[in-house]
Amino acid sequence: MLRLILILLVFIVLDFYTFQTFKVLFKSNIIAYSYIFVSILILGNFIYQIFTFDRSNGIPLRFSIAFSLLVLFYVPKLFVAVTLFGEDVYRLFSRLFSGNAEVLKTSNYISGRRKFISQIALGVAAVPFASILYGIFKGKYNFKVLKYTLHFEDLPEAFNGYKITQISDIHSGSFDNKDKVSYAVDLINEQKSDVILFTGDMVNNKAEEMKPYINVFSKLKAKDGLYSVLGNHDYGDYVHWKSSEEKQQNLEDLKGIQKEIGFNLLLNEHKFIERNGERLAIVGVENWGAGGFKKAGDLKKAATGIDKNDFKILLSHDPSHWEKEVVKDDYHYHLTLSGHTHGMQFGIEIPGWFKWSPVKWRYKYWAGIYEELGQFINVNRGFGYLAFPGRVGIWPEITVIELKKGTKPA
Repeated sequence: MLRLILILLVFIVLDFYTFQTFKVLFKSNIIAYSYIFVSILILGNFIYQIFTFDRSNGIPLRFSIAFSLLVLFYVPKLFVAVTLFGEDVYRLFSRLFSGNAEVLKTSNYISGRRKFISQIALGVAAVPFASILYGIFKGKYNFKVLKYTLHFEDLPEAFNGYKITQISDIHSGSFDNKDKVSYAVDLINEQKSDVILFTGDMVNNKAEEMKPYINVFSKLKAKDGLYSVLGNHDYGDYVHWKSSEEKQQNLEDLKGIQKEIGFNLLLNEHKFIERNGERLAIVGVENWGAGGFKKAGDLKKAATGIDKNDFKILLSHDPSHWEKEVVKDDYHYHLTLSGHTHGMQFGIEIPGWFKWSPVKWRYKYWAGIYEELGQFINVNRGFGYLAFPGRVGIWPEITVIELKKGTKPA
């Protein structure tokens, strides 16, 4: 309850400052109070959706719409509030130090708000508003191919130049444009990688979500095949089932769909890919996540039968697994591929230079390539989207990784 009260107070502060902007710029009670009405409507609808959320069918469309409107209208208000709060601080200190403290007793403080600052605040807020609007209508299908080259001294010679395409977090239950998804599948095939690896969350909750897209993803082709693991959403843990048998059947149906598409689903097991008498191991664990997520992954079981000196590529949906268990394992997993974070579907990124998202406060490894103790992890930003039907700054990703033998050139 305390958390809810604090959140509501934040919304009230945001609306207080934004209301001032409208009052100063438009000097119209009709516009100002229309703003209040719309804000109450959007916030009230979102609260209503939360308290009437029916988990039997996952995330309903009406909740996604309510969440989209909340993000679209309240994130820009944060920029307005920060701008005007900065002016408040400036006015407070400048007038205190000038010795004119009487202004602090002025009842009509809003009228003292400078029009110029209000225009700046609204102009600044227009940038995230337009960005979020773009993310909802275009950004969620703005697929990017990110390419990396990783060097390993102990890579088998036969696999020098080996190309991997990784996709993750399809979340097929969220899609609303089959043509865009088909375009992305064609983009994956255009990479002509040796193997395609999928790191979990094929659906939001139910296997039936993937049925309309079976024929689309069945077009995926790679010389050495397709391999996959399960993500936390694939188990159906986030909906209410009539029975445990129904839930288990849903999981079996999803396994069947993965097989129909052509994926070799790895459930705490491994497969070897062989070339010219040499091999590398594709190791796949079930979901293992810190912070309350399912811990079905069994790394020891998955590695049974693998030599310690084998070159290993691990598929593990949640990057917290790499941080907590994998990177310190004696077996030395050369490359781990994960997803899960989506990069929060929101952030600022200049490829190769800068990346930021609020999700970094939750996950140490949240997007891209990281190296620890001579081992690498790639955290894919995700193919699809969940809850918020859009992406802002953090685009849907297709990762292509080329393995090279030797040390990285200086």
